[in-house]
Amino acid sequence: MIKRLVYFCIALLVLFAVSYFPHAYFLSHNRETLHFSLLSIYLYHLIAATIVYAIVEGVAYKLPNQVGYAYLASVFIKLGFFVLIFRASVFSEVILSKVERLSLVIPLFLFLILEAVFISKLLNNK
Repeated sequence: MIKRLVYFCIALLVLFAVSYFPHAYFLSHNRETLHFSLLSIYLYHLIAATIVYAIVEGVAYKLPNQVGYAYLASVFIKLGFFVLIFRASVFSEVILSKVERLSLVIPLFLFLILEAVFISKLLNNK
């Protein structure tokens, strides 16, 4: 359990480094400005993905038949907290440009895909 969690955290950090720095470089190179902090978005997804995976690992240890439900519920809670935390900067009256919308969606899908891969491996082992 701890070993899988450590591997997941290492994979998250690698994904963070491989995706955030080129993303930030692309935005600065093209002189794009965002109405929100890109680093905050990536850090949120990094922390939230770690928490979601830890919750799923714990549920898989105690209640192996309920892992899918735990993952589904935790993803919805994760998205709900995202809306609550970033509502002022992301969901304001300012219309987001295409670059800003993509800058919100790219980290979401990258971290969600990594979560799904690791959780599917966990489910296949159980």
